[in-house]
Amino acid sequence: MQDKHLNISAGVASVSVATLLVIAKIWALSVTGSLSIAASLADSALDLLIACAGLLAIYYAARPPDKDHTFGHTSAEDLAALAQSVFILISAAVIAVTAVRRLLATTPHQMTAEGAGIAVMLLSIAATIALVLWQRYVARKTGSKVVSADSLHYLGDLIPNIGAICALLASSLLGFQHLDSIVALIAAALLVLGALNIGKSAWDALMDRAAPPEMIAAIETMAQEMPGIYAYHDLKTRMAGSKPFVNIHIEVDGDQTLREAHAISADLKRQILAAYPNADVIVHKDVAREADKPPHD
Repeated sequence: MQDKHLNISAGVASVSVATLLVIAKIWALSVTGSLSIAASLADSALDLLIACAGLLAIYYAARPPDKDHTFGHTSAEDLAALAQSVFILISAAVIAVTAVRRLLATTPHQMTAEGAGIAVMLLSIAATIALVLWQRYVARKTGSKVVSADSLHYLGDLIPNIGAICALLASSLLGFQHLDSIVALIAAALLVLGALNIGKSAWDALMDRAAPPEMIAAIETMAQEMPGIYAYHDLKTRMAGSKPFVNIHIEVDGDQTLREAHAISADLKRQILAAYPNADVIVHKDVAREADKPPHD
């Protein structure tokens, strides 16, 4: 329940910041005509759409399992993250094409009211830093892919915002107009890289990719060192959103009582959940082969 509240708080914060920045950048674009601000505005507008979709996905993914979704709804996070990557790629393409057209134009585009644009971009940077810090905290606590992807995207916004300030200063102090388009191209390239990373992570999860290797290695170590487990096999993992699913077969002494065998498997499950609280863990018990048992004294 705490994870749900944290994720929703990060989603609400993202929507609020994106709304504020869209309004501020629309005004800044209207008074400056800066392409770098236009690129930042397009990014913030997509941020707003994505943040709204992400908030809905977070809320839906937090719903408990039901008759039709016995493993829960956490894959909604991956679908939202995949949609984010597509929107970001489209945004980057539009920005890049516009920037190239301006660079090739015979008459440079003139910007005005650079001071107002700089003030808006400073506001954007301050709000973005505050949001990213909160999202990073929530992502560490909950492991939410949607919050993590949103944080990565906002973090990528900082460089274009700083670049926009540099472009406005270059126009105001030096009369150099092309830096605006160059900054927009750099921003588009950063958006593409971020989108590909987000999309790959979401695609891997939707295709039931295994949990991270370090998590698998840690679970193997737990099974090897747990008293009463002679061997283990068929360790299978997959990720759905921020939730890992773990299935493992352990081999125990067939001569002991069912209560004793269950206590061993319960101990292993508790140890895995202590390390990965959000995991869904199933431990199967099999009778150990005589060859796997230690020799009697």
